[in-house]
Amino acid sequence: MDITINQTFLPHDDPDAALAFYRDTLGFEVRNDVGYQGMRWITVGPPNQPGTSIVLHPPAATPGITDDERRIIAEMMAKGTYASIILATADLDGTFERLQAGDAEVVQEPTDQPYGVRDCAFRDPAGNMVRIQEVH
Repeated sequence: MDITINQTFLPHDDPDAALAFYRDTLGFEVRNDVGYQGMRWITVGPPNQPGTSIVLHPPAATPGITDDERRIIAEMMAKGTYASIILATADLDGTFERLQAGDAEVVQEPTDQPYGVRDCAFRDPAGNMVRIQEVH
């Protein structure tokens, strides 16, 4: 089987702040920016990985979601417990310094984890956990 990761979805509650974080702070390229009925779906991805994208989406647009579920999602996003993504870099310390200088919300400085990885963590403007692991 030949299966690859094409897209993953992360919620946003402020498209301009999400765009600034993923494009300007992380250095991802914008692949698509679509507006519909006052909402925006923004597709970004690493410039060197054209086949892998993150779609930043308005969670309120999910079909079939109830008002109670929208409220719960908003509460979880505010606490940073709704969504996450794990990225990788060969230069964790340099990446951490660049993100910290860009005013990203630091959750954890670079740390050697007991389960064998070295990583750090940030929150994006919507509260999503962005962990970055060091790979060689």
